Amino acid sequence: MSTAAAQTADEFAVPTESLDARPGSRFMRPVEAIAVVLLLAIIAMLLTGVVSRYFFNQPITWIDEAASIAFLWLAMFGTAIAIDRAEHLRLTLFLSRMSDRRRALAETFGLVLIGTFLVALIPHAYEYAVGEMDITSSALNIPVGYRVSAIAVGMLLMLALIVAQLFRDSRLVDVVGSLAVVALIAAALWFLSPTLTGLGNLNILIFLVGGAAICLALGVPIAFCFGIATLMFLAFTTSMPLVVMVSRMDEGMSSLILLSVPVFVLLGCILDATGMGKAIVDFLASMLGHVKAGMSYVLLGSLFLVSGISGSKVSDMATVAPALFPEMKRRGHKPSEMIALLATGAAMADTVPPSIVLIVLGSVAGVSIAALFTSGFAIAIVLLVMLCALARVKARGELTDGVRRPSLKLIGKAALIASPALVLPFIIRSAVASGAATATEVSTVAVLYAFVIGMVLYGGISPRRIYAMFVETAAMSGAILLILGTAAAMAWALTQTGFAFQLRDMMSSLPGGWLSFMLLSILLFLVLGCVLEGLPAIVLLAPIMFPIARALGIHDVHYSMVIVTAMNIGLMAPPIGVGFYIACKVGNVSPDEAMGAIWPYIGALILGLLAIAVVPWFSLALL
Repeated sequence: MSTAAAQTADEFAVPTESLDARPGSRFMRPVEAIAVVLLLAIIAMLLTGVVSRYFFNQPITWIDEAASIAFLWLAMFGTAIAIDRAEHLRLTLFLSRMSDRRRALAETFGLVLIGTFLVALIPHAYEYAVGEMDITSSALNIPVGYRVSAIAVGMLLMLALIVAQLFRDSRLVDVVGSLAVVALIAAALWFLSPTLTGLGNLNILIFLVGGAAICLALGVPIAFCFGIATLMFLAFTTSMPLVVMVSRMDEGMSSLILLSVPVFVLLGCILDATGMGKAIVDFLASMLGHVKAGMSYVLLGSLFLVSGISGSKVSDMATVAPALFPEMKRRGHKPSEMIALLATGAAMADTVPPSIVLIVLGSVAGVSIAALFTSGFAIAIVLLVMLCALARVKARGELTDGVRRPSLKLIGKAALIASPALVLPFIIRSAVASGAATATEVSTVAVLYAFVIGMVLYGGISPRRIYAMFVETAAMSGAILLILGTAAAMAWALTQTGFAFQLRDMMSSLPGGWLSFMLLSILLFLVLGCVLEGLPAIVLLAPIMFPIARALGIHDVHYSMVIVTAMNIGLMAPPIGVGFYIACKVGNVSPDEAMGAIWPYIGALILGLLAIAVVPWFSLALL
């Protein structure tokens, strides 16, 4: 990868699934070790529960509680590790336009904002933990405060890392100036709080929209953008105690369904490390690589199948691109076209189980994970057909001279090598869709299967790489879950204002009925997908939008497929979509070069999205 290409991608976005995160500091080594132990404990407990329930018909009642405790501690330690490694999702589009001096000042100001947010919430996190000590868990019979103490401890760790980063990277004059500006803003808002209270829902625009937007422009990680905006809104326009915000963050991060998130993240790491994904790519190449547009079909088909194992866009693209791009270049594919196909293919495949976005949506909106997994598979096929049709049209000038059809022996050998990997996505989908196991149970079984098969048949993984995978999983999971926590707090604040009900009434009375609402939802989630990435948009708007959709007679699963597809398209749409820049970075292509080539593919996805929105059968036929 050229330095220029990497810098260009970094100027626009630093994704949660960071491709080149810096190594952790020595100070965090013990925390990383604890996080690894917690992740191992969660997987061991979940596997024990599965074996006990399905083989011995003896459910172990305390496992869910114990796993929940370990999960919250893992999430909070993971958020701290992600800060140490700079792996929190943030937008740096505006910072990249500044001079070096102004950028340094803006980043210092952003760090001070994060530190102020943590300082303000830590006492309330402690208060929340103390209050929860009076509540005893039902199975383990221990105080719940031991679990929620993780929030206060995690915030203290994050604060220590932020302070260390300020001392290490920022000029003293910038730190002092930023502290003074934050203090002046806080004093002014406190003085004006009686006036602000009387502004009603205008405060939503000022704080929850404006405050979050300013933080986003300053390059503050998205999780903290939501947290800072919500903190200001509650502190200066309401009389609500801030301990409630901590409790809402806890609720947003602690759903048992979300236990599958770190496990599926780990599954993606195993897929990448063992080469299981490459085996699938090689098999598809042997089947389709010799036909016109064959390599495009292979790329799209590989993303479809690999996504069914990893649940991670970055893992998918990093597995597929290096294996296919050299041959595609030899056949005359332009690098910009390859990036366009890679990015939109990743968007297409994001509804293929296991999908972390679908798991989170099911948790927030109360929709069956099994139904979402079944429908997501069908929706991805619709989008796959649209992209394949466009790829075939564009392949008219493809050079296939000298390309020979592989022998049946070679195809059979590739199929044999890939078969253990090929069955995994179908095991995951069928187990959840049939109700034989939950997404969490399937995720643990899939990790065990992939690890054993990877070690035995695909070359194995070194102990050092295994440890690094666990740390990477903790950091990535913590970054995701903190977004869910602060977004849940903001969504709750929105609901308490009554704005959600006003929005519901307004959107319910749109002319054109359910179709107008569906088109407006598509536009809204396309934009939010560009700016926020999928998960926070879901947590913020699902509690508001799903009741409206139900009132208009729209099936939950149908609506879920429409908004998730819209968000995925927005995520890959330049000039802001984070996923587009990740694809450019993976493929070593300048975003400026790829930007013009991606629009026909975005158009194909939008046509597929409109078909999915207008024809519910695509989403519901397999249910």
